[in-house]
Amino acid sequence: MRNNINNLADLSEFRPSDTEISIFAPISIGNVSVGFDSLGMALSPNDKDKPIGDIVHIKVATENCDSLILQGSYCHTLPKDVKENIVWQALVKFNKAFVSRGGQSVYVDLILEKNIPICSGLGSSSCSIVAALVALNELYAKPFSSDELLLMMGELECVITGSIHYDNLAPSYLGGFQLMLSEDFDKACQSLPIFEDCFWIIAYPDIVVSTRKAREILPKKYSMKTLTQSCQNIAGFIDACYRQDKKQAFSLLVDKVAEPYRESLLDNFKETKVALLDAGCLSVGISGSGPTIFTVTDSIELAEKAKSIMCEMYATSEQSIVEICEVDRLGARLI
Repeated sequence: MRNNINNLADLSEFRPSDTEISIFAPISIGNVSVGFDSLGMALSPNDKDKPIGDIVHIKVATENCDSLILQGSYCHTLPKDVKENIVWQALVKFNKAFVSRGGQSVYVDLILEKNIPICSGLGSSSCSIVAALVALNELYAKPFSSDELLLMMGELECVITGSIHYDNLAPSYLGGFQLMLSEDFDKACQSLPIFEDCFWIIAYPDIVVSTRKAREILPKKYSMKTLTQSCQNIAGFIDACYRQDKKQAFSLLVDKVAEPYRESLLDNFKETKVALLDAGCLSVGISGSGPTIFTVTDSIELAEKAKSIMCEMYATSEQSIVEICEVDRLGARLI
């Protein structure tokens, strides 16, 4: 079982840095079709000069109070009361855990650059949570371990979505391709091997699908057949990843749990999926709760073709996001 962060080592010796710290947390795909709440992958655009993710800046406050300033392309979509913002709630949770173990918290000035649309299926809330907690941990010279931070992240995600799940948090924090583990394990996730030559193309159509709504649409019970097929598919997929058997891996990248119900929330998803598969893409699926969808190719030429199809058929708004991506190995990092 996982440890409670409030019952561990004394943190009284940790002191804040006097320099400003900035943390970037990348977007991610949750579920990756075959692994409902169990698989997640961090992504960065093929154009390395245009990373997509949230940024949190932090420094010791100049006044005797905490502050949070909101910036970025999507800051207007966030609650006007900063105390309702998940970054503020991350500050409160971090301070509570830090002080409970002997640490002495100080007032801080925070800036959130919100660069990802909310309810997009790109791990928007996870990016903010990850960037905020990693920034706080860096400020105090890392009093909490990565496992402890991840537990805090899960509790904060629960505030937004109504349940604890790490399929966006873990990859955005740790990078790469992550398998979520059950509560029976000491850690929350395990890194998986990736296919080096694959491109992951994402398409966000500029509509809102809340995670809560997307979870509520799912049935409360599944048939034994569906359960068995899902278990067999994820087991076969992970095995193929370790053996680097691309053909088997992507033939098993099938969503039996969520996509049959969530596709009704996404206009033109079915038609776009057919067009992408007919074009030769290896797989097509819904990223997390949607509305973002993804497809996979093993050549840049096909990736460009897939991007065109997604722009023409699915993400047609001027505010849409369509990007050719690769796996982001780094996760959250100092910038």
